[in-house]
Amino acid sequence: MQSTDEIINKAVQAKHAVALASSSKRNAALIAIADELIEQRHSILKANEEDIANAKGTISDVMIDRLRLTEDRINGMANGIREVAELPDPVNVLLKRTFRPNGLEIDKVTAPMGVIAIIYESRPNVTSDSAALSIKAGSACILRSGKEAWKSSAAIVKAMKHGLEIADIPTDAINLIEDTSRQSANELMKAHGRIDLLIPRGGAGLIRACVENATVPCIETGTGICHIYVDKEADIGKALSIVRNAKTSRPSVCNACETCLVHKDIADQFLPLLKKEIPEVELRLDKRAAEIIEGTPAGEKDFYTEYLDYILAVGIVDSAEDAISFIEKHSTHHSESIVTENKDTADLFLQTIDSAAVYWNASTRFTDGGEFGLGCEMGISTQKLHARGPMGLQELCTYKYIIKGNGHIR
Repeated sequence: MQSTDEIINKAVQAKHAVALASSSKRNAALIAIADELIEQRHSILKANEEDIANAKGTISDVMIDRLRLTEDRINGMANGIREVAELPDPVNVLLKRTFRPNGLEIDKVTAPMGVIAIIYESRPNVTSDSAALSIKAGSACILRSGKEAWKSSAAIVKAMKHGLEIADIPTDAINLIEDTSRQSANELMKAHGRIDLLIPRGGAGLIRACVENATVPCIETGTGICHIYVDKEADIGKALSIVRNAKTSRPSVCNACETCLVHKDIADQFLPLLKKEIPEVELRLDKRAAEIIEGTPAGEKDFYTEYLDYILAVGIVDSAEDAISFIEKHSTHHSESIVTENKDTADLFLQTIDSAAVYWNASTRFTDGGEFGLGCEMGISTQKLHARGPMGLQELCTYKYIIKGNGHIR
């Protein structure tokens, strides 16, 4: 087994070749990677079956669904990579050019990060998404999969490395950590000077560990306690459809709704309909909501919980302002939505809520790089510096200044 330190060194050695590869060469590598995922889909699915068999009984059914690969999902992974290949090259883009009075020409241009490390849990599609975005952005990547998805990730990486080989890019531009213990995660967090950016994708514990312990630059991503506020002037049909989609279409992802707030003036009408609309969902009700419909009494912690399951916390508020205050107190600043036909109320919500994505009459499930036109995504950043919201190619680049003179001295 290769040590984590050896894998980091290989990525460092490969980064310059990726950065110097032409746009057409990097795009050719992505197309070859997409083709190899399809070509090797049977071995990938076999590895995934082993992961699922090993995970059953240790993780929930919704997390098993998050882990599961199908031919359709592999096709989606490949198509996402092809979409990334078609996007404009994010590297060496001129952002600003300045001519100084002394004759210096100063260009601000985008540049690759260098080595990007991604620590993630039980979603094997993150393996291909992260690698594709890194290559397109001119960087080498180090992937650290959770143990539940490791065999699937290893099969995916094998296919991707073959794609790199076809395109004549060093195969060490994509690396998978072989040690799935906490030690390997700690080594990535502490690889100052060799890893240029660390991105954790997973639960609150993983993200907190990286943010608190990493000595390399780290982007805080995606714990999603997402809210939908149903205003007194909401269209009931829209509200039911939006909440159903946001909660049940894929409850195990970070953009799924975890809390629904309802204006007191519409609660008697809306809540019984909501209960009928999503019968598979356990409703955890505050005291006022429990007076209208049956459900599980909610404790204070229920409104601070990312369930990632068929559970929805439900509360009643007196006004839009109260909904905003509630969200500001309980939110992780990921995605929030208001359902209303009143533009002034919507504008108040959109301008006041301090989250990465704020919606009016739409499901929070759209917070996704593909849905935002970014191709696949590296994650959802909930911080404010450098990147916020779905992270695509631009967020995976830095910039530098290139200054041209003619014997200038100061």
